Amino acid sequence: MGAYQGKRVTVMGLGTRAGGLGVARYFVEQGAIVTVTDGKSAQDLADTLAELAGLPIELALGGHQDRHFTPDGADLVVRNPAVRRWSPYLARARETGVPIEMEISIFLQASPAPVIGITGTKGKTTTSSLTAAILRAWRPSTILAGNMGVSAVGLLPQIEPDTPVVLEISNWQLEGMDERRVGPRIAVLTNIHEDHLDTYDGFDDYAETKRSIARHLSSDDTLVVNRDNAEAWRAASATGARVVSFGVARSAEEGFWLEDRTICWETAGSSGCVELPDRFVYQGTHQRLNAAAAIAAALLRGADLNAIRTGLARFEGVKDRTELVAEIDGVFYVNDTSATAPAAAIAALDAFPGRGLHVIAGGFDKKLELGEFGAALAVKASSVLLLDGTATPALTTAIERAGGR
Repeated sequence: MGAYQGKRVTVMGLGTRAGGLGVARYFVEQGAIVTVTDGKSAQDLADTLAELAGLPIELALGGHQDRHFTPDGADLVVRNPAVRRWSPYLARARETGVPIEMEISIFLQASPAPVIGITGTKGKTTTSSLTAAILRAWRPSTILAGNMGVSAVGLLPQIEPDTPVVLEISNWQLEGMDERRVGPRIAVLTNIHEDHLDTYDGFDDYAETKRSIARHLSSDDTLVVNRDNAEAWRAASATGARVVSFGVARSAEEGFWLEDRTICWETAGSSGCVELPDRFVYQGTHQRLNAAAAIAAALLRGADLNAIRTGLARFEGVKDRTELVAEIDGVFYVNDTSATAPAAAIAALDAFPGRGLHVIAGGFDKKLELGEFGAALAVKASSVLLLDGTATPALTTAIERAGGR
């Protein structure tokens, strides 16, 4: 049994992805007395509950109960990332002194190996996946988890002190890390743009959450940060960690830069250049910057130049991220449905200069400013098909105001 033997643990939010399920299993294995509470009904959670069948877990479904968040019934609350930080039940736990964790903060404290944590408004999934691909070419035991539908704590038994570990970290997970004042050994911040303003108190609140990945780093840690993105670069002056930057042009700081289809670097530990495969070039500057961040993280973790070249060559991209799904009669069909923020969608448009672009767009309104995206569509797209969605009327107006029809 583990450190939580006999502790009463409330898992808040089972959900339909791996996180809540993995956390519940982990604490049962640790010998804890586990309660899973969720606002959804047993019918809504039937598939996930089937995975917990036979485990000694108390279920409190269809709504939360105060007793599971106070010292009368809990020694620890583990919050699912989908649960918002202002939940009155979390407030009750804080008021009564019950500590609140997230899976990500538990993992960071329990991992025997140093962790690379990667976040950003756009590029974090590609950068995380590419970093892991490079590290696997160096050490096949590399672990990739976090905001990817994979339970991180469930992978702890596989991790040795020398195992490379890469976590993709969402802004919701960063909230849990900040509350527990923990961070990775190598933190990567790809960029910060407007996103999720439907759940934050304005852009400054959202941006501060993203920058918090650098807040609890020590002088033994490293922050890899985009120096060309002003909001991300602010993290460099607010951290106690070593700072290694990346950007388009060469800089005086320790860092990485682009030279046509090549990534070059000069740091206190090494210098060099590596040529990128064709797929990184056709996908635009933003993809080459993702590659620069991934190469930086992998090098800092210990990967050699051969592993970098091998990982780049093997990397096939990530589903839904500037994904070339077909080429028919000279027409490229590209899936970039992960571009749910204007900056990400504009970067995708910029990846194909000089081509006739036929764009399918639309979706849920996250209270983001759509003027710049509308203008980009008006100028760069030969045609635009707008799908039904709460953001579509505002996007239509933005396109028309920019002269599109």
